[in-house]
Amino acid sequence: MAYKKWTASLDQLKPYPRHGSKLAGKFVNCLMWGGKKSVAQRLFYDALQIIGKRIKDVPPLEVFETAISNVKPLIEVRSKRVGGASYQVPMQVKPLRQQALAFRWILAAARGKSGKPMAVCLADELVASYKKEGNAMTTRDNVHRMADANKAFAHFAW
Repeated sequence: MAYKKWTASLDQLKPYPRHGSKLAGKFVNCLMWGGKKSVAQRLFYDALQIIGKRIKDVPPLEVFETAISNVKPLIEVRSKRVGGASYQVPMQVKPLRQQALAFRWILAAARGKSGKPMAVCLADELVASYKKEGNAMTTRDNVHRMADANKAFAHFAW
């Protein structure tokens, strides 16, 4: 039998009670700090309410899912050592890593803003990502730009 790389979190993750979305459940788990899941859930729900007030014609959960898919990187650079030199080689990103990076970038952008409650910052970043703007989209564009700049080393990808 071939070795399969997996984590139990994929099997154990249940669809989120209020929305029935596994993506929302995973996002709340990533949003959580210090095991305070109820705090993370409240922040997420408050952010969705704020999004619902700002964008009337689209359901808030759909805005969230679109924002995540907009931020997902398609390609990234990885270091590859060839003949004593390290090259930044552009490579495709696996779907689980795409999701993890999107979560990480959105949360980092939201946490980087100060002066407002976290739910407002999170809602701001999700709406900006939905519109293909904001810090998380800037990070994604920078990653794509780096991969494009190092296209000459693509033959090292194996």
